[in-house]
Formats: sequence, C-alpha cells, structure tokens
Amino acid sequence: MKYMRFFFILLFSIVLLGCKDKGSEGAQETSGPPPIKVLEVKKGSITGYQNFPTSIQGIISSKVRAKVSGYIQEVLVDEGERVVQGQPMFRLETETLDEDAQAARASVNAAQVEVDKLIPLVEQNIISAVQLETARANLARAKSNYNSISAKIGYATVKSPVNGFVGSIPYREGTLVSPNDPRPLTTVSNIERVFAFFSMNETQYLDFLQESEGTTIEEKIRNFPPVLLQLANGSVYGMEGKIETVSGQINPESGTVSFRAVFDNPDMLLSDGNSGTIKVPAVYDDHLLVPERSVYDLQGEIFAYRVRDDNTVEGVKLEYIDNVDAQYVVTGGLQPGDMIVAIGPGKLRPSQKIDPQPVPYDSVAKPIESIFK
Repeated sequence: MKYMRFFFILLFSIVLLGCKDKGSEGAQETSGPPPIKVLEVKKGSITGYQNFPTSIQGIISSKVRAKVSGYIQEVLVDEGERVVQGQPMFRLETETLDEDAQAARASVNAAQVEVDKLIPLVEQNIISAVQLETARANLARAKSNYNSISAKIGYATVKSPVNGFVGSIPYREGTLVSPNDPRPLTTVSNIERVFAFFSMNETQYLDFLQESEGTTIEEKIRNFPPVLLQLANGSVYGMEGKIETVSGQINPESGTVSFRAVFDNPDMLLSDGNSGTIKVPAVYDDHLLVPERSVYDLQGEIFAYRVRDDNTVEGVKLEYIDNVDAQYVVTGGLQPGDMIVAIGPGKLRPSQKIDPQPVPYDSVAKPIESIFK
C-alpha cells in the first residue's frame, strides 16, 4: 500500500511537469516578435546655433576726463541721466586758477604799459626799435600765459563730449581729480544702437569663410544671416543683429578673430557693459534628420537600427555634422525612406525580429523637457 501511494504521487508529478512544458512551448509559439515603434527617415531643414560670449557697448562710448587738476566742487548729473553734447557735468574748484589768472592779467597790463611807453620814444628815435620789439614780445608772452590760465578755468567745468547716457560716477564732491587718473570721471554712451563684440577660434573662422556666400570678406559679411543675442537672464533679445565687421587677423596670443555685430536698441533694454551670448545661425537645408531618441552610442560612435524587409533590425553607423534640438543632422549611413527603430534602440539586439509600429516623426523628434528647471 505504501509503495502504491508513492507510485501515484510520482506519476501525478510527471503529468504536471509535462503539462507545464507544453504550456510554456505554446506561450513561446504564440507570443511572436515584440511590437516596436518605428519611423521613416526623411529630409528636412533645421537651423542650429553656435554660441559665443559677448560684451555690449554703445555705438559711442566716450570717457569723460578732467583736463586740469582740482577738487570736484559739484556733480551736475546723475548716473543713467540722458545728456547732450556740451552739457556741464562736473565743476572743479578754480580758486588757485583764479589767483593765477589775476596775476597773469596784471602781467599783461604791465607789458602793455611798457609797449605804450616805448612807442613814442622809438618814433622820436630816442631808443632803438629793438627795445620796442622786445617789449611787444613780452606782451604777447603775457597774453598767451593769461589765455592758457583762462582756458584752464574753462576746463574746470567738465562738459559732455557727446549725446548719450551717463554711466557710473566713481568720484564725488571733494575728490581730487587730474588728467592722469586711471579711471575717468564717468562714461557717456549712445545706446540707441549697441555693438556686440565676440571672437571665433581659427577653425570656426575658417568654417565661416568657407560656408558664407561671396568671394570677399565684405561680401560674406553682407550675405551672412542675422544673429541673435541671448541675455544674461537666458532670454533672447527681441531684435536680430547683423555682423558688421571682422578683424580678419588671428590674434597670436588668443588664436581668435574678432567680430562685431550691431543691434538696434529702441527700448534701451541693452546698456553699455552688458554681457550675453551671440547665437550665430547654422542653416541646414535638405538634410536627413534623425531624432536623438532613435540612436544609441557604441564606443563613441552613434548607431541606429534600420528595419529590413523581413522586419529584422540591423545596426548602421551614422555620420552627422551637428545636433540641433535633439536631432542629428545626418550625412551618411541612412537613405530617405529607410525605416528605423524610433525609441529605445539600445534595448534590441542585431538581427532581432520585431513587429514594426509606424509613428509620426514629430512624435519622437520633439525634445524631452527637463523636469528640473
């Protein structure tokens, strides 16, 4: 009886295992290849941007300096104020100069008296004309000295050299200033239009020359598309700028070439001394575009899985020239009309069979927004 019970238990176990194996085989036979999203590769146009740090200056940025030494007696303008050419900005004390002017004026009077005294004596041949000419020379010297001191008194009122806006004023009343001070009294800038200065390295400059239309630098600059300005807060300035000049010479110390772009500034949003980023466009017309989500990296190279006619996948190496808005601008490896795995190609293996599920290109190409701002 004991052996019979053992025999039935063993037989039951074998039957269960057999059923399980058949069920597994059936499941494998009916599961089929996995459904995978695929998209068709097409040509399109896209614009990318190269970014260059820039500094902003008004089209006129004039440093205001004292022409004579003296203590600041009065500051007549404030920072940010609009001024016109010739408007008084600072007044320096002139007490010492006034005393010098009085003494110089007295010297002029004395020299004039001497000339007036000698004229009749020369006319009467009492003295030689040489003495009169010497007296006249002394009079001219005295007048020149007086005029020089008077000019210095005029220089004590420091005026704006141009129309524009007043910059920072580092010196205030009571400060001794002179023409040799390292810092100017202030800066007056015309910011109705502003210059944006930036630099390209040698490689970027050569690309600029080769890719821009025209035979001369002047023609290339005229034909170059407008540039954008990204402000320090990350926003893009609302008006496009135009490259105006290129130095054309590589700085031997920095290995860079200097560029200057100009922007209109009607709302006075930009000011002298602003920083930002110049965005130089790179326009790619009629190129194959592949979403970043449709490729995988292998030893520093990028690959995509192309779908064969039998719905198996094969890895193809992609050649590209840029990555713009999470899309590769492809120059080799694929042809228009090829179907590739749209999302998650790194989860597949070569020659794996799939069940293609076509999806629109735009549903994959749209960049994924970062959760963390």
